[in-house]
Formats: sequence, structure tokens, C-alpha cells
Amino acid sequence: MQVAKIVVLSLGLLLGVAAWSQGTDKRVIAFAQDTMKNDFRKAQVNEVRDAVAKQTGLSFIYSDAQGQTSLLIRQIDQFIDQKVDVLVIGTNDERAVVPVVSKAYKAGVPVIILDRGIKGTDYTTFINSDNVQIGAMGAEFIAGKLKGKGLVLLFEGLKAADVTQLRSKGFLDEMAKHPDIKVIKRTGNYLRKDAVLEMEKLLKQGIRVDAIFSESDSMLSGARMALEDNKLDPRSIISVGCDFTSEARDAIRAGTQTASILFPLGGFKTVEIAQKLLAKESVPKHVINPVKLVTRDNVEQVAPIF
Repeated sequence: MQVAKIVVLSLGLLLGVAAWSQGTDKRVIAFAQDTMKNDFRKAQVNEVRDAVAKQTGLSFIYSDAQGQTSLLIRQIDQFIDQKVDVLVIGTNDERAVVPVVSKAYKAGVPVIILDRGIKGTDYTTFINSDNVQIGAMGAEFIAGKLKGKGLVLLFEGLKAADVTQLRSKGFLDEMAKHPDIKVIKRTGNYLRKDAVLEMEKLLKQGIRVDAIFSESDSMLSGARMALEDNKLDPRSIISVGCDFTSEARDAIRAGTQTASILFPLGGFKTVEIAQKLLAKESVPKHVINPVKLVTRDNVEQVAPIF
């Protein structure tokens, strides 16, 4: 029986698809990913890879733009030149990639935009979750725990990503209903190390917050590390992250994280949609994955995303 072929194109390097696909009838699913340094983005690629591996007649390749928009654009261009059968894109900028995504779409390549949206409509399908809802859920939960009064840190992700803007909007709009809660913002770029640095700066300034809403569990992990390094107990702060990773699950169990909002990777759904596209079936323009608030009350009933 045929098995799916996996080809890894890491460190931002692209190999010629034709060089390894000659003599095979396998269809190629290519994933142009923003960065593999981000735990969530790496897990997305791995989930697509694993889903492809279970199918016959499919091959999988990916590229790593290392967080560089210009490199991501070049990699997408190369995938277009290689005439891949389905192109999956995880971007870091909702505007900059629009021309090259449109180029792929107009060239007849089915394009799946995963997770982070773009300011354009030249794509086949957009798969994501309701990020405004995520922000609002986090704010509502924190406001309830604070009984409507306190200082809250909003840890934002990449400023140019629509995910960040939408989560922040949902959070701030909900918090506006609670005038006795003050919100301060810092940017962690969805990276643990950046969150550590920003949290360290706050602590050195003598700022102590009552709660943290982090737009990723990775950033919240970094904030906890900074708190612990400064002899502060994370249990003393209400903290809510996004994604619901295994690390977040363990922290919720231990009481060092209050909650997380499950944010599906979308990899399995991506391959499901890709197979329909390859079979020339119609697919929705927009596919929404549901989200869920995870606390100590239901942490044992919800599987982490990785």
C-alpha cells in the first residue's frame, strides 16, 4: 500500500519539488509557515504532517520563514513555481502577504489560510477560530475573579497579525464594561523569551498586577518564569492563556495558571479540506473551529492541543 511521503524543508530553504516528485503520482500539500520557533506554529506544521502521513497518494513539504515576512513571501513564490497541489499559509502579517497569496490563487493553486487571516479575498478557504470571542472570554473570566476591580496585564502577540488585533479587541471591549479594572499592555510576539523580558521590565519598575491575560500559553509560561525568578508566586495572580498546551494543563493542575482557552491547531481540518479540494469538491470559504475555556473544573476532560 502507498504511504504518504514527507519532505522537510527547514531553516527557510526550499528544495525543488520536481527533483523528488518525478515518477510519482503523489499530490503535494505545501505549508508555508511563519516560524517554527513558536510552539503553536511548529505544532500546526506537525499536525498537518501527521494527518498527511495517514493518507495514501499525498506528500507533505513545509518551509520555515523564521518570522521574516520577506522570506515567507519568497517561499510562497517558490511553492507557486513548483506547482504544488495545495498551498497552506500561516502568515505573520495580514497585509504584506496579500499580493503573493493572490498570485498563487490566480495561478490556480488552491490556497488554505490557516489561523491568521489576511486583508484580501483571493484564497480558497480560511480556517480559524473566533478570536474576538477568545479575548472576550478571557476578560469576562478575569473580571469575575477580580470582582470588577484591579490591574490587569494584557500580553499581546504579533502586532501585525489579525489574531492579535482581534483577541485584543475582544478583551478590551469586554473590560470596558468594568471601569474599576485598569488594563496595561505589553507585546510578547507569541514567544516565551520575549514575554520573560517584558515581564522582567515590569517587575523592575515595581509594577505588580492582579491578573494576566496572555494571547498564548507560551507567553504566559514566560511570565511565570519571570515571576518565579523574582521570588513571586504565580499562584497569587489570576492568569489566563490561550491554546491549552500540555504545559498549560500541568500549570492549571498545579494552580500556577488559572485557566486557558482551547484554540485548536487546525491541522487535521486543513488536510480534510485539502483532500476535498484535490477531489474537486466544493468547500466553505470560511471554516470556524470552536473554542473552550479550560479551568481546574474541567482540565481532566479536555485534551491539550500538544
